[in-house]
Amino acid sequence: MKKICIVSTSLGKGGAERSAAILSQMLYKLKYDVHVLVTKNLLEYDYEGTLFNLELVLADKKSNYLKVIILKKYFKENNFDYIIDNRTRDGFFKELVLYKYIFKGSKIISVVRSFYLENYIPKNKILAKVLYGGIYKTVAVSEKIKDQLNSFYKLNNVIRIYNAIDTSYLGNQINKDVNLTGRFILFYGRIEDDVKNLKLLIHAYKESRLLKNEIKLVILGVGSDLHMVKKMARDLGLQKHMVFMSFEANPFTYVHNALFTVLTSRYEGFPRSIIESLACGTPVISVDCNSGPSEIVLNRSNGLLVENHNINALAKAFNELVENQELYKYCKQNAKKSIKHLAVDKIGLQWKAIIDGNI
Repeated sequence: MKKICIVSTSLGKGGAERSAAILSQMLYKLKYDVHVLVTKNLLEYDYEGTLFNLELVLADKKSNYLKVIILKKYFKENNFDYIIDNRTRDGFFKELVLYKYIFKGSKIISVVRSFYLENYIPKNKILAKVLYGGIYKTVAVSEKIKDQLNSFYKLNNVIRIYNAIDTSYLGNQINKDVNLTGRFILFYGRIEDDVKNLKLLIHAYKESRLLKNEIKLVILGVGSDLHMVKKMARDLGLQKHMVFMSFEANPFTYVHNALFTVLTSRYEGFPRSIIESLACGTPVISVDCNSGPSEIVLNRSNGLLVENHNINALAKAFNELVENQELYKYCKQNAKKSIKHLAVDKIGLQWKAIIDGNI
């Protein structure tokens, strides 16, 4: 039985972290000896395997030297066959210590979950080669990320594996009643405008005919720009038309009951909010950012794909999906079946092929 360690910042709050939790479940089901190492004590998503919580082990100690000693001992004692690194990685020297000293002896699989590659890999090609040139595999979660890694960094060990969707964790969530009255559209995710471009969302909502149709905009999540976004809503006179809700680990009752969900990001990887929405049977309107939406949203089939940074185009998409009932019903009936290829049993076999050396 191959022994695998999945390294993640946490198991809560974000799409990358949920993907790590689902990966642990997929590999556990495939009869691997799964271990999960988290660096922060945030556990909201279900996972499988043996957990090592670094923040709890360190307690209040902040010493980087002690952290290195603890991690080195942990990886040496466990002697993993594979280490799957799911974290963001934006410090070269820290990663050099991890990859060349702490992880030494295991086959490393490094996952890149965003088109903003600098969060994962040094922009300097020489430094990138030092860290990633000799590892076992680099997994890109979209074709566009894979192409960028191949063309810019000339890495020859890159494989694309999409994020999996596990409909079991949707559970009975989609059948619960929501504590909202009337029709609404939904954005859910981190409230960080530099990434999610919520200004675009709010301006397009104001320009659309959704207000006249008494359709609310619900924003569900937390983040550093929450105060700014609320102020923007007030300044534009939208406070009676917008609803703000805090983060929920399982927001799927809202996803299921929304008319459609919206993604307006400046960049992504392979966004979970889109595939979760479709799995709930809810169409999506997404901007065509790099990367992910164009590989999930089938325009006018399971939702609408819109030119990015275009307020007018996004507002028109809102209007059309609300007012064109034939199109809306068609997108809604196609939603679930459009992401069948992302089911955990199918994505799990792709990971198995890597671990068993068949790719």
